[in-house]
Amino acid sequence: MAILLLYPEILVAIFLCFFFLCQWRWSKTRSAITNWPVVGMLTGLLQNAYNLHEYATWVLKQNGGTFEFKGPWFTNMNFTVTSDPMNIHHMLSKNFSNYIKGQKFHENFDVLGDGIFNSESDSWGYQRKLLQSLIKHRKFELFFQEVVKGIVDKSLIPVLDHVSSFGIEVDLQDIFQRFTFDSVCLVALGFDPKCLSIEFPHVSHAKAFDQLEESVFYRHIVPESYWKLQRWLQIGSEKKFSIAGKILDQFIYKCISSRQEKLSQSRAPKTEEEKFDLLTAIGEQVEEIGGLIKSDKFLRDNAFNLMAAGRDSVSAGLTWLFWIVATHPYVEAKILGEIKEHLLDKGKLKDFNIDELSKLVYLHGAICESLRLYPPVPFEHKCSVQSDILPSGHSIRPNTTMIYSLYSMGRMESIWGQDCLDFKPERWISERGGIVHVPSFKFITFNAGPRTCLGKDITFIQMKIIASAILWNYSVQVVEGHPVSPSISVILHMKHGLKVRIRKRFV
Repeated sequence: MAILLLYPEILVAIFLCFFFLCQWRWSKTRSAITNWPVVGMLTGLLQNAYNLHEYATWVLKQNGGTFEFKGPWFTNMNFTVTSDPMNIHHMLSKNFSNYIKGQKFHENFDVLGDGIFNSESDSWGYQRKLLQSLIKHRKFELFFQEVVKGIVDKSLIPVLDHVSSFGIEVDLQDIFQRFTFDSVCLVALGFDPKCLSIEFPHVSHAKAFDQLEESVFYRHIVPESYWKLQRWLQIGSEKKFSIAGKILDQFIYKCISSRQEKLSQSRAPKTEEEKFDLLTAIGEQVEEIGGLIKSDKFLRDNAFNLMAAGRDSVSAGLTWLFWIVATHPYVEAKILGEIKEHLLDKGKLKDFNIDELSKLVYLHGAICESLRLYPPVPFEHKCSVQSDILPSGHSIRPNTTMIYSLYSMGRMESIWGQDCLDFKPERWISERGGIVHVPSFKFITFNAGPRTCLGKDITFIQMKIIASAILWNYSVQVVEGHPVSPSISVILHMKHGLKVRIRKRFV
C-alpha cells in the first residue's frame, strides 16, 4: 500500500488498463483524440499504439501541424508535438538556446553518458568542434570509404553469394544491422567484431544494443516513476537495460585498453586504421587541445555515441531503401543505368572513389526520398528553458517537452505537395540534373541548426557503396506475403524484418 501511495502512476496505470480494454472493445476506428478526466489523452494514444506513427500524422493534420498532448494527472506526461517546419526552424535554429535536451532526455538516454548527444552548452560545443575536425577531414572520408568497401568485399558479397546459391530466404534488415555494427566498430574503435559472416554468429554486444534501444523506448511510454521504480528494484525492462549496458561497457573499455596498449608500444601508428580510427584520434586530440579532462570514461562516452549514431540509423535507412526500390522496378532500372554509366569497368564495378559516387544523382535522390518517407529516427524531443511563442502561435511554458515528428513531416501535403505519399526520386533532381537543395528544417532527417548531423556526408557515402554493390550484382525480391510495417521504437526498424530472396544478376 505504501508503494501505491508513493507512486500514484501505478494507480493510474491500473485504471488505464481497464479503460483501454473498454475503449478497444468499443471501437478500433480512428477517432478524434479526447482529453478524459484523470487519464487525459493517453487512452487514445494506447488505442492507436499499434499504428502510432500514422496516428500521430493524422492527429497533426487535424490540428494544423501542432498539437498539445495532455497526459494522465500526476504523471508529468504533457507535451507539445509539431510537424510545422517554421516551428522546427524556430526551435532548432532561430531560438536554439531556448530548446535544450533537458533533464528528461538525459535520464531516458543516460546510457549515452556525457557524449555529444547527451551534452549541452560548452561541453557539447567542445565535443562537436572536436568531432567535426575529425569526421569532416578528407583523409577520414577516404579511410571510411575503404573500411566500408572492405566489409562489402570480405563479408557482404560472400554472405549474399551464399544465400543466393542455396536459395535461402534471408532477413535483409539483420544483414544491414550486422554490416553497420562491423563498420562502426572498425571506424570508432579500430576493432572488427565480424558480425556479418555466413554463420550469422550471435554477438552479445551487438544484441545488447537492441536491448538498450528497446528499454529506452519503454522509458518513453510508461510513467517516469514506474520505470525508475523498476530500476531501483532491478526488475523488468530496467534489469535487462542494466545487463545490456554492462555488456557493452565491457566491450568498449576492452577496446580502449587494447588500443592504448598498441599505441604505447609505438608512438607512430603504422596502419591506416591506427591513423584514423576515431577512438585513437579523439584520445590524441584531447591530449593535445586540452578542453575536457581526458579519461577512459570520456573515450567510452564518445565511442558509445558514435556507435549509436552509426549502427541502427544507417541500417534502418538501408532496409527501407531496398524495400521501396524492390517495389518500384522503374526506379531500380534507373539506378542500374546510372551505375552502368559511372561505376563500371569492363562490365564490373571498378574501384570507384568519392568523386565518382557523387555522380550517382538518381541514387542520391532515391536515398533522400526513402529517408523522407521513412526517417530512421521518427521523432525527436527538446525541452524549453523559458516561455516562448512558436511561429504557429502556440504558447510554450518553461520546462515544456517539445516533440517534433520527422515521420509525420514526410507525409504532410503542406510541405511536400499532394503527391507527398508517392516515392519520387525525381523531386530531388533539378532540370539540369543536379541535386535540389531542400532546407534542413523541411527535410529534417539529419536534424537542423547547430546540431545538424555531422555524419550526413559519410552516411550517403556508405549507403551508395552498399546500394551499388548489391543492386548491380543481385536482384532483391521481397518474399511474397511478408508483412512490412514500421516498429514502434526510437529507431524506425521494420517490425518483422525484411525477408527477401537474393538472385545473382550475372552468373
